Formats: sequence, structure tokens, C-alpha cells
Amino acid sequence: MTLIVEAIALMVAVAMLIAAVMAVGGRRSLPITILASGLVGLLASVQFLLLAAPDVAMTEAAIGSGLTTFLFFFVLGRVRDGADD
Repeated sequence: MTLIVEAIALMVAVAMLIAAVMAVGGRRSLPITILASGLVGLLASVQFLLLAAPDVAMTEAAIGSGLTTFLFFFVLGRVRDGADD
């Protein structure tokens, strides 16, 4: 791994940690917590891409970041609207 790629990987790891802290510490706002967890998945996919695993990166971006975030927001909307059910 070249020095530039290692520096980028380190910056992505730091951004991932910050997003993870936002996800854990965002107890007041559930949508912010969901978005932060999606950001962690997206940054993990960038890490996989830097580690030369593009298939794992695409899967993590699609499932870990996109689909999971969508499902969390879908369920959150159903739970909030389903108070009358």
C-alpha cells in the first residue's frame, strides 16, 4: 500500500469513528442515529475498496449502507404512524 492510500485509509477510519460516536451518542434524535450508522457502513465500504476488495465494498455499500438505512427509516415511519393500529 502506498503512503497516499494509507493516509486516505487513516482519514476514512477517523471519519468512521466520528460517525460511530455520533450513532452511539445520538440518543435524542433517532433519524440522526440512523443516518450516522448508514455513514459508518458507507465509510466501511470505502475501506474495503482501499483494501482492494471491490466486491465486498459494493455489497457493503448496497446492503450495509443503503438497504439497512432504508429499512430503518421505513420501520421508524411505520412505528410512528401505527399508533392507531
